[in-house]
Amino acid sequence: MASPMRSLLTDPARYLQAFRLFLANSTEHQSMREFMERQLPAVIGSIGNGKSTINILSVGGGAGEIDLLILSKIQARYPGVTINNDVIEPSADQISKYKERVAETSNLENVKFTWHEETAYEYENRMNAEKKSKKWDFIHMIQMLYYEKDVPATIRYFHSLLEAQAKLLIILVSGTSGWETLWTKYGSSLPVGDLCSYVSSASIKSILDSAGLKYQVYELPSHMDITSCFIEGNKDGELLLDFLTETCEFSKTAPSELKHQVMEELRKPGCSEKRDGKVLFNNNLGVIVIEP
Repeated sequence: MASPMRSLLTDPARYLQAFRLFLANSTEHQSMREFMERQLPAVIGSIGNGKSTINILSVGGGAGEIDLLILSKIQARYPGVTINNDVIEPSADQISKYKERVAETSNLENVKFTWHEETAYEYENRMNAEKKSKKWDFIHMIQMLYYEKDVPATIRYFHSLLEAQAKLLIILVSGTSGWETLWTKYGSSLPVGDLCSYVSSASIKSILDSAGLKYQVYELPSHMDITSCFIEGNKDGELLLDFLTETCEFSKTAPSELKHQVMEELRKPGCSEKRDGKVLFNNNLGVIVIEP
């Protein structure tokens, strides 16, 4: 009998609900913000040298929270320079949140925003069809490579769009995170299939090494409070479990043996640590900055 389990991505509304809960329960954005404050200024140190306009491409820009932080650092480094900020984002809901955020943010007079409601793959196909290959001074892909069918090809394509002084910045879960442990063991039992692929900073490093590209890696510590996942019938816990397994209604549709194994795994040191009565999942991130 076919399993009733289906990918969380088949229910976009529930996915977004689970994603927002994940952000509320994790130090994900906090860790990224610290990176943007401390390390990003050096990363963007030469992307705009001698330029009157800086072109930035955000691939999978989401609701724009991290994008606007990046823009503020680029503005601080290159005051008064015109910035073209193009955003590729398939979710209309996220784009509308992004636009609201822009409307509420001051000091964006010199930034021109263009939103493309499409996936990275659709953008690439459209550019190829229109025979366009615009070059960019800074491209960032934050937590989006999981949704690309061909990760090496996606990196190759966007890397080919870099200007001479440019940088390509990728952020995704670290090879040292609980995600790596969980997905290595149980990924094949989960219904992700062609909607989502499991990649971590470790997989990206091997792709870059085999392509002979130069890059730098930063490790960002982060965790997520998953205590509610162990409270039977807890709505937030069920949503977080959906997010962890990328499975819609995991606790209701997973075979009991699989559910038992995943719950056991989530408690183990490879995935989480217990602190102050809480179960904190290892959500460490890897940041990879690739040279042209």
